[in-house]
Amino acid sequence: MCGIIGYIGKKDAVPIIMRGLRRLEYRGYDSAGVSVLNHGCAIEMRKAVGVLDNLFSAVDKNPLAGPLGIGHTRWATHGVPSSENCHPHFDCTGNIMVVHNGIIENFKELKDELIKKGHRFSSETDTEITAHLIEEALSAGAADLEAAVRACIARIEGSYALGIFRKDEPHTLIGVRQGSPLVVGIGKDEYFISSDVSAIVESTRQIIYLDDGEIITMKTGGYHITDFKGNKVKGVVKKVTWDVEALDKAGFEKYMLKEIHEQPNIIRQNLRMRVTKDKKGVAFDDFTISDDVLKKISKIYIVSCGTAYYAGFTGKYLMEHFTSLPVEIDLASEFRYRKPKLLNENTLIIAVSQSGETADTLASVYEAKGKGCKVLAICNVVGSTLTRESDGTIYINAGPEISVASTKAYTGQLLSIYLFTIYLAKLKGEMTAAAAAALIKELEAVPNKMEKIMRGEQEIIEIAKKYCKAKSAFYLGRGFNYPNALEGALKNKEISYMHAEGYAAGEMKHGPIALIDENFPVVCIATKGSTYDKMISNMKEVEARKGRIIAISSNGDKNVPQIAETVISVPETAEEVSPLVNIMPLQLLAYYIAQYKGCDIDKPRNLAKSVTVE
Repeated sequence: MCGIIGYIGKKDAVPIIMRGLRRLEYRGYDSAGVSVLNHGCAIEMRKAVGVLDNLFSAVDKNPLAGPLGIGHTRWATHGVPSSENCHPHFDCTGNIMVVHNGIIENFKELKDELIKKGHRFSSETDTEITAHLIEEALSAGAADLEAAVRACIARIEGSYALGIFRKDEPHTLIGVRQGSPLVVGIGKDEYFISSDVSAIVESTRQIIYLDDGEIITMKTGGYHITDFKGNKVKGVVKKVTWDVEALDKAGFEKYMLKEIHEQPNIIRQNLRMRVTKDKKGVAFDDFTISDDVLKKISKIYIVSCGTAYYAGFTGKYLMEHFTSLPVEIDLASEFRYRKPKLLNENTLIIAVSQSGETADTLASVYEAKGKGCKVLAICNVVGSTLTRESDGTIYINAGPEISVASTKAYTGQLLSIYLFTIYLAKLKGEMTAAAAAALIKELEAVPNKMEKIMRGEQEIIEIAKKYCKAKSAFYLGRGFNYPNALEGALKNKEISYMHAEGYAAGEMKHGPIALIDENFPVVCIATKGSTYDKMISNMKEVEARKGRIIAISSNGDKNVPQIAETVISVPETAEEVSPLVNIMPLQLLAYYIAQYKGCDIDKPRNLAKSVTVE
């Protein structure tokens, strides 16, 4: 879950790499480093532990420059954050420089073997063995760096994206992809590699998305791509269409707050793209699973991780409500190991991922495809691994999401699931055009309702101030809003470090209720719907234990204010669509609690945006 970047060309690599590292900071921020081959063909390197600003300071105090370089921002997997474990890593001679995102699973046995041969290691990382294996291959007669890299990857196991250069080949930069994302930027007489398009889009919009098992060798005069066996591969150049300005904070204090406020427009834009002109149906132009195949689907599995899992959980409620299909929701990290049944050509796997690079989700997709399942991706990143491995894709079109804690991707995923549910239910004859039109009308009203909630943001700020010192909290919901309770609790945990747990409200009395006392906040999603009366009963159970109830209720509700200590009112919405509206105050509440606690909201500790390791 680290970020890597590299440059070769006629310009100074350092400003390009440092700017790219700033864009990649969300992928890891326990240490960072940069290495360049300067104009005198000597290697220079700077490293710093902690936030990326520390590396900027180190470079400012001791500048370096050169036309070839690589950089790295780290999220530790092997070895504690330290200057020794910080990338780039090098071989015994100090002539081969490597940056790496991923995990080398067999590094221990390879390291033991190399130590016996006399290699000296300076870090605890798995990455360092790649530099030593390349050195070993060159010593054994490899013709050049590319041949040595090929010998190295023949021996390592795991997931990796690598950026590599060598002092003795001053006009060559190599990138390798296997299981971890790596994109290539094509400029005029210059080339870039990066873990993420956002890191290089200011320099070029011409992008190649490497596939697993591919190596790119970039020289000052051109590039070529091969597979691991040396066969030539034709890389497809695609143009990035979103604006660089989308990466900026647009006047907001944090990216997360900006991304929360972007949600209404994202929903409007996607509805305009997807809803048919007669407002009675949905059309997709970016997935290729035929209607005949979808009609034969007899079972659906939704697999995902983290926030995407809770979006998928809502999808289970929706699809089972509007169709007769059985739907299972599964954590991707568990799916592939529990040997799920009924995986065949009539099973649809819906894989939900913001980045499209989540390792556990990809592993589940590979497992399902091996059983003949069709795979539909719901994803934000065009050209990501998930979209390439799936039979069809629904893009959520949320734009770059920079804050580690996901907000707009969650609502984008939810909306995509709503729209696919309408499409599937109509296709199977289980939803009339009139019913689809009514549901679409409710969805089209969501952006205005979101904006109404945001106009009352000051009220939520005051509520956050009131409860920010609590040690723990419960989040309770029922039916369609049970997944929202889980997501609300996750947001609070992620960015404020408050212990928060989401529960199905009816389950609270089966154990968790023992924790409630007069100091315990309980956030209750109690908007109008089929489970409203039951939710009122659950709130009374909390009230009887003197719990401090923060209720999300529909405008004009007369019952909830009689029970709750604090009420956040939201516009009344059809129960099936209410998760899209009700999540807004939960996101804002988590944000402002974290702000009052002085937390680093966009870069919460121990987390990374795209989890590309299992």
